[in-house]
Order: sequence, then C-alpha cells, then structure tokens
Amino acid sequence: MATKLWEKNFEVNAEIERFTVGRDRELDIYLARYDVLGSMAHIKMLQSIGLMEKDELDALLAELRNIYRDCTEGRFVIEDGVEDVHSQVELLLTRRLGDMGKKIHSGRSRNDQVLVDLKLFIRHELREIADGVMTLFGELQEKSERFKDVLMPGYTHLQIAMPSSFGLWFGAYAESLADDMLFLQAAYRMANRNPLGSAAGYGSSFPLDREMTTRLLGFSSMDYNVVYAQMGRGKTERNVAFAMASVAGTLAKMAFDACLFNCQNFSFIRLPKECTTGSSIMPHKKNPDVFELIRAKCNKLQALPEQITLIMNNLPVGYFRDLQIIKEVFLPAFGELKDCLRMAAYIISKMEVNRNILDNPMYDPMFSVEEVNRLAAAGMPFRDAYRKVGMEIENGTYRADRNICHTHEGSMGNLCNDRIAELMKSVYDGFGFSRAEEAEKELLK
Repeated sequence: MATKLWEKNFEVNAEIERFTVGRDRELDIYLARYDVLGSMAHIKMLQSIGLMEKDELDALLAELRNIYRDCTEGRFVIEDGVEDVHSQVELLLTRRLGDMGKKIHSGRSRNDQVLVDLKLFIRHELREIADGVMTLFGELQEKSERFKDVLMPGYTHLQIAMPSSFGLWFGAYAESLADDMLFLQAAYRMANRNPLGSAAGYGSSFPLDREMTTRLLGFSSMDYNVVYAQMGRGKTERNVAFAMASVAGTLAKMAFDACLFNCQNFSFIRLPKECTTGSSIMPHKKNPDVFELIRAKCNKLQALPEQITLIMNNLPVGYFRDLQIIKEVFLPAFGELKDCLRMAAYIISKMEVNRNILDNPMYDPMFSVEEVNRLAAAGMPFRDAYRKVGMEIENGTYRADRNICHTHEGSMGNLCNDRIAELMKSVYDGFGFSRAEEAEKELLK
C-alpha cells in the first residue's frame, strides 16, 4: 500500500481514514492536470535556487509531461490506498525515478498545492464558461435582430401592459449576459493570483522564488501575504460561485419565460418537435423539458454561494478540513453550468416565433399608452389624456391604433444591439486569457 505524504510510524484507524478521505479520490480527478502543471513550475523554481540538479529537473519534467498526457487523455487514476491527487503524482514519480520523485515536495504543503490546483482549474473553467456565454450571447443577438420588428405583448403583474417585441425580449437576455460577464471577469481576476509558496499558510525557510512560479504559471500576480493566501481557500470558491450564480440566474429567468411563452395559452414561441419530449399517456404532448431542466439546474446553481458560505462560515485563520467539503459542491458545478449554456444556445437557435400574436383583439388595450402619448404630444395634458383613454376603455369605445414609433436608445425601434455587442467584447477581452494559455503551453513544451 502506498504511504501517505504525512504518514508517521502508526496506522490510522480504517474507519477514520474512510471518513476523512471522503470523496477526495473521486473529486481530485478534476484537479489532476493542474496539480501536474503546478509541480512543473515548482520544480523549475527549486532547480533555480539550488534545491535540485539540472539532470533531476529534466527527468522529472519529462515524467510529469507523461502524467499530464495521461490526465488529458483519461488514463490517470488515483489508486486504492492513495489519499489524493498530490500523493498519486508523487507516487508515480518515485516508482519511475526513485527517490528523486520525493524532491518535488520541498518548500510546499498540500495546502498550497490544492490552492494552486484550484486556481488553475478555476481559471480554465471560467474561460470555458465565458466562451459558452459568448456563444449564447451571439444566438440571442442574432434572434433579436432577425425578429426586431415582430411585436409581442409586454407584461407587468402578469397583466397585459404595453407593446414589446421579440427584438427586445431576446436582446434583454443578451445584455443581461454582458453584465454577468463582468462578474465572471472579476472572479477570474481574483482567482488568477498565485498562492504557491505560502506552504501551510506561514511561508517557508527555503528561499523560494515566488515571482518565478507566478510567471511560469501565467498568473497576473501572486497572493502576497502567505496567511491571506491560505485564507483565500473558500473565499475564492465563494466569489466564483457568485459569478456563476449570476449567469445561472439569467438562464433560469429566460427558461421560465420560454416555458410560459411556449404553452398553448400564450403561443408566442414554438420549439421544433425534435427539441421536445412526449408523455407516456397523452399522445398530443410536446413538453419543453430542456428549458425546465435548465431552470431547475440553474436554480440549484444559485444556491451554490450559500452552500460554500455556510461550510466556511466563522472559520478562524488557518487551514481546516471543513474546506475539503467545498470541493463536493463546487467542482461539479462548472460542468453543470457549461451544459446549461450549451443547451440554451442550441435550443434558442432552433426556436421559432409567432409573428401573428397581436391578431387577437384581446391584446388591443396594450396600445392605450401609445394613444395617451399621442394625445399628450398633440398638446393635451398627460393626466387629461390618460383619463380620456381610460374612459374609452371602460365604455367600450376605445379602438387600438397599432402604429407605434419608439426611437429612443434601447427601445424596440432602436435596440442598440451594436453597442451591447461592443460592451460584451470589451469585457471578454478584459479577461486576458492569452497570458495563461501561453504560460501553460510553455511549461508543456
């Protein structure tokens, strides 16, 4: 059986070990490739300060690249009896290179190892989420432009209110995603700082070159204070979770609208039959299950910041095993959100709209505001115009004039989609993804 990184001359009770290891072997697979990248940068730094020979560095780097390839191709496993990903990587190196493999832990603790793994993982996953947001954003903008002249009812209190348009509806969710992207960028910037070298949270007596590992891993800066670097465990995940929850909130709201608008009582939109599911008993049913599942999954994701907050709440300074449990709710959440983004983009691209909604006279009253505004523009005081049109509606003499003219910025006649696209591009470009990408490629050369 493999020894543990912290093992002394006694055996831990098997039940205690089972309970304390928990799901780490399963969840650490998410982090494996990033653990390898962190180790590669760390040993390059160790060699530069004289704690490793050049030939040792070359041999270790070659084996770490092999392990990285196993991680990316799905062959890496954490064996039974091995506690976590850090132990597994070190075990593989010592099997292949002997005692040389044990040198990679100098100047490190599993605390700063898992911190750097998490930050590299978050950095990669946030880029994929940002790309997914951009894809959905593009679909929404395309639909907004295509159907900008197709009117639909606008609602307040679920009562027919004023004329709206599909251009406004699709475009509103596009702009919402642009704001969500600001949260993602802030989360990325907070995560993109190097904790390596903080060790167990109090630094090291080795003359570590933290600037070097920061540069090698493509971080924008380091977490300078070693105590704060460890305090970032949990805080980083919570901040990222808030950003993910913002995206999820937009998706959930859009999914609710789509479910409502797809039902026969509204019939504003239609999903192709191949994008719906049926009933085991009712042969006519075509259910919008994709949107219902997006809504449920995204509502669950909006609880993630609270879960993380409650796990880490009131912990004093330093590391505590409580933080291990955050991985169970946090790591799988990225895949769920990316899946929801992919499905939302796909089904939005297939969605059809009803161009004839307003043929139904039940929607005529929503043009009353337009009539009030016309009278006010012609010189009648607004309150008099309001009273006049209201009385016509009450006594049944009101006749809707469907000719509307909205021209101000952001209205249905002037959607400003080009400006929203510029806003989104500026936020996306502000991530600076290329720095991290180039650094990782350089390490793996």
